[in-house]
Amino acid sequence: MVQTVNIRALKDRLSSYLQRVQHGDIVLISDRGRVVAELRSPTLSGAALDSVGQHLQQLVEAGTIRRGLPNTREAYHVADIELDADSVDAALVATRAERDAQ
Repeated sequence: MVQTVNIRALKDRLSSYLQRVQHGDIVLISDRGRVVAELRSPTLSGAALDSVGQHLQQLVEAGTIRRGLPNTREAYHVADIELDADSVDAALVATRAERDAQ
């Protein structure tokens, strides 16, 4: 079932509308009588997500994009240098001054 709701009513009863969407309904969101958005269940299937992954891999192999490192501690190099707190503070002050001057 398709239902139209204005933004205020959606904000007031978001959980209720999300439950309807989970049951297969489509909610059209209007702003001053004009539909501006649509709330529905995701349409990407597992196969589509797999094809996205394959496409990303092709772009990596072509050199078009570069994937980021995984979000683990082991993925990042530990610096071999140590700076005292005064040096770090001075560098931050200088960087902020350059940024503020722009």
